[in-house]
Amino acid sequence: MHIGFIGLGNVGGKLAGSILRNGHALTVLDLNGDLMEQFVASGAKRGDSPKQLAETCDIVITCLPSPAACATVVEGPDGILQGIGPGTVWAEMSTTDAGETRRLADLVIARGGEAIECPVSGGCHRAATGNISIFAGCERDTFEKVLPLLTVLGRRVLHTGGIGSASVLKVVTNYLATANLVSLAEALVTCKAAGMDLNTSYEAIRISSGNSFVHETESQVILNGSRDISFTMDLVAKDIGLFQSIADAHDVPLELSPLLNTLFADAIGRYGPRELSPNIIRRLEDATGLDITAPGFPAEMLDDEPEEAGYEVVPTRGTGSEEFLRKAAG
Repeated sequence: MHIGFIGLGNVGGKLAGSILRNGHALTVLDLNGDLMEQFVASGAKRGDSPKQLAETCDIVITCLPSPAACATVVEGPDGILQGIGPGTVWAEMSTTDAGETRRLADLVIARGGEAIECPVSGGCHRAATGNISIFAGCERDTFEKVLPLLTVLGRRVLHTGGIGSASVLKVVTNYLATANLVSLAEALVTCKAAGMDLNTSYEAIRISSGNSFVHETESQVILNGSRDISFTMDLVAKDIGLFQSIADAHDVPLELSPLLNTLFADAIGRYGPRELSPNIIRRLEDATGLDITAPGFPAEMLDDEPEEAGYEVVPTRGTGSEEFLRKAAG
């Protein structure tokens, strides 16, 4: 199977690395020539254009920062639509707008190709080891066709329904992670202000009902001081803006979501759009004069789980157990 990969950023580069590490033929394309050269040096081929990848690869993956970037790669000059045809799959791994994904997928399908959206969740450190989770929205036949590759890219793969369903769920989970990040920033600053030891405070939250994936990852790089989770404030603003748009489109009168959008807009105004997202805590550090750091925490997260073959997660509607894990065939 020959894979084309467009977008070698923080997440995309790690996903592409899993493809190469597991022995698949890989052609890469990115605006950053240095990133491409790193992959070429490791055995990948250099791509010329999205059109060329669509003409020569079995699956063309896009992992890009915005819906506008995805649209340009798919339907722009020398785009994927110019080269795709029967037997070729476009796999959209970006966090993007569900309606836009459906629109582009319809164009791909009209050219005889197949389309799947498969955004990931779990952090860059898990993308690097192939242990990240993947949401897959598409026709079931397409899902079965792409599942062997998805189980290389990720540990847990959930078929969410038709095109658009995975984008909605990815935006929902990113919104929840953002809400958790902001509440943790408030909790850590309040602990410090109240005279609590921050190492002890971290452990108290970790072993309690207040624990979460976000606490076990982002709180650590906050307390280290690096704040480096390989995610920036402009990307958070995009994601929570997409979530708000979904709610608005369905007349859901949200209360917390508008506040989160306001907080990140303010932080971007203060610190810039490319500021690391955990530095949302700086708003409170600046307001209180407190330093929310502690010794012994890592500067970046590394996945300590061994890389394992992935599997499909199948929801068990009404069977009494939380989920039934079906190992992917092969």
